[in-house]
Amino acid sequence: MKNILFLASEAVPFIKTGGLADVVGSLPREVDKNYFDARIMIPKYMCMKEDDRNNLQYVTHFYMDYMGQSRYVGVLKKEVDGVLYYFIDNEYYFAGNKPYGNWYWDLEKFCFFCYAALSALPLLNFHPDVIHCHDWQTGLVPVLLKDRFAGGEFFRSIRSVFTIHNLRFQGTWDKKTIQRFTELSDYYFTPDKLEFKKDANLLKGGLVYADAITTVSRTYAKEIQTAFYGEGLEGLLQARDHDLRGIVNGIDYNAWNPKRDPYLAYPYDKVSVHKEKGKNKRDLQESLGLAVDDETMLISMVTRLTDQKGLDLVERVFDELCQDRVQFVILGTGDEHYENLFRYFAWKYPDRVSAQIYYSEEISHKIYAGSDAFLMPSLFEPCGLSQLISLRYGTIPIVRETGGLCDTVEPFNEYEKKGTGFSFSNYNAHEMMACVRYAERIYYDDKKSWRGLVSRAMKADFSWKSSALQYQELYDWLVEWR
Repeated sequence: MKNILFLASEAVPFIKTGGLADVVGSLPREVDKNYFDARIMIPKYMCMKEDDRNNLQYVTHFYMDYMGQSRYVGVLKKEVDGVLYYFIDNEYYFAGNKPYGNWYWDLEKFCFFCYAALSALPLLNFHPDVIHCHDWQTGLVPVLLKDRFAGGEFFRSIRSVFTIHNLRFQGTWDKKTIQRFTELSDYYFTPDKLEFKKDANLLKGGLVYADAITTVSRTYAKEIQTAFYGEGLEGLLQARDHDLRGIVNGIDYNAWNPKRDPYLAYPYDKVSVHKEKGKNKRDLQESLGLAVDDETMLISMVTRLTDQKGLDLVERVFDELCQDRVQFVILGTGDEHYENLFRYFAWKYPDRVSAQIYYSEEISHKIYAGSDAFLMPSLFEPCGLSQLISLRYGTIPIVRETGGLCDTVEPFNEYEKKGTGFSFSNYNAHEMMACVRYAERIYYDDKKSWRGLVSRAMKADFSWKSSALQYQELYDWLVEWR
C-alpha cells in the first residue's frame, strides 16, 4: 500500500472557488484503493459551511514556532466517500468570509499552512510516500522537504509532486517579505531558486524543488514552455521538461450525469438524448424568458467573465452574431465591463439573449442540458471543465485550440463524420465567428451530422478513471525511484 497526501488550499465538498477544488476532491476517490491510501489536507476555513465545521472530529493539536511566535495548530478530520480529509485549524489565519482576498495576507497564511501541515504529519499515524502539492499555495512544501524537514527519519523518504493548475497565479512578492514568511535562508533567494525578476516566487520554489511536476493537460504542458504562456517561467519549465507531465483533468460523472441529474425536468442518456434534450431546451427557454423555439440554435457560456475566457473576442462580434438565427445564454460573474456588456445585449435582444450575472449550480445544469452548443474561445485554458461537462450532456463545444480544449475536443470532420465539436486556431474574433457560423450551418443544414456529433460527444469518456491511472503510474515511479 502506497500512501499519498493531497495538500491544497481548497477541495470539494468543503470549500471551492474554482476547478482546483474539483480536482483535489475528486482524484483521491478514483485511485485504486487496493494499492493507494490517498488522503487530503486543507485549511479549516471559518467560511466553510457551519454544519461542515461543526461535524469535524478532533485529532490533535500542538504549538509551532513561526515568525517568532508560538502558533496554535489544530488538526481535525472527516471521512467523505471513503476519503479521509484532514483540516489544519488556526482561526487567526483562516478566519474571514472567503479563502482568498488579500495577496499579502494570503502569502503569510499559506506559508504558515505549509509549515503546519508538515509539522502535523508525524502525529497522524500516516506516513505519506508522496505529497501531492497543488498550485502556489503549497509551493513551499517541496522546498521545506529539502530544507527544514530534510534531516528527520520521518521525512527523508517522502517524495513530492507539484501540479500547476494555472501558471498565471504564482505567489510573488518582494524578496524580503517572502523570506520573512518562508523563514528560508539567503541561499534560497537566487535566480536558480526562488528569486524571480528581483522579487521572490513561491510557485517557482515548488517547480525547482518538487521531484515531479504535472499540469492539467498535455498541450498546456507544452505551451507553458513558450514565452507566450510561460509567465516568465518558461526557461525553468524547459529545463525540467523530463520531469513534467500533462495529465488531463476529469469530471465527476456522478455529479454531472444527465440521466440522474436532479436539476433536469427531463433526464436523458445516450439513447434518449435526441428525444429528451429538446424538452430541456424548451424548459430553459421558458425559464429564462427567451422565445420558445425548438428549431433556433441555442449557444451558451457558463464562465468567469474575464479576458482569459476570450470575451474580448465575443465582444467584437457579438452584435453581428445576434443577427443570426441563434439564441445566447450567459451565466457567470467577473469583470464589471463584461457583466454590463451582456446585460446590454440582453436588453437589446430580450428574446435572443439571456444574461444571468450570478452563479447558480441548478441553472448551470439546466444550461448544459438545454443548449445545443457551448462557446469557449479562451485565450488560454490549462484544462477546462466546462467543455467536458458539455460533452457529457451532448452539448457541442465550440472552442479555441489551446491547452486542455485542444486535448479534449476533436474537431468535426464533415467528410469522415468524425469529431465531437468545433474549433478554431488563432486568437481572432472573426475566425471565432466563422467557426460559430460553421457550427450553425451543420446544425441547420445537416441534421444527420449534428446528431452524430451529439452521439459521439456523449460517448467520450472524461471521467477521472483514465486520469487516475496516469497519476497512479507517476506515484509508483516516484516511490520506486526513492
